Amino acid sequence: MNAELHYRPATAADLDEVVGFPQNVDELFFCYPKAVWPLNVGQLAAAIAERRESTVAELDGRIAGFANFYQWQHGEFCALGNLMVAPWARSRGVAQYLVEVMETLARQRYKAPLMKVSCFNANAGGLLLYSRLGYNAIGIVERRAPDGSRVALVQLEKPLP
Repeated sequence: MNAELHYRPATAADLDEVVGFPQNVDELFFCYPKAVWPLNVGQLAAAIAERRESTVAELDGRIAGFANFYQWQHGEFCALGNLMVAPWARSRGVAQYLVEVMETLARQRYKAPLMKVSCFNANAGGLLLYSRLGYNAIGIVERRAPDGSRVALVQLEKPLP
């Protein structure tokens, strides 16, 4: 892991910064499909309230990434959600670091032998990241993009040792 990266639980004070991570409608759709552009603190706070383990990654002392679990079944699985990286921190290992942190939290706190993720077909960066980290596609379901067009949501999973 990158020695410059650290993680901690997300706090209310972090939200103003995190809501600026998605740079357009597509990026917001990829990380939080139910949200309405532009992402605001109220929407993110609502997501955090119904999810678990909302976590920020810090790089060089700045908030660089955010993620949480949108589903969790103790002893069965956790499902990664709301993964987003600050524009200035992209291509610096933040997403990989956060996925690895969340895998560790899933194993340690939920005794989860499996991590699930979902990624839209147009999110090539996400699909490549998950593939590189050992996630395998197990299904594809149809969803609707904000403009109403059909998109494929690729469901992936990875056994956690």
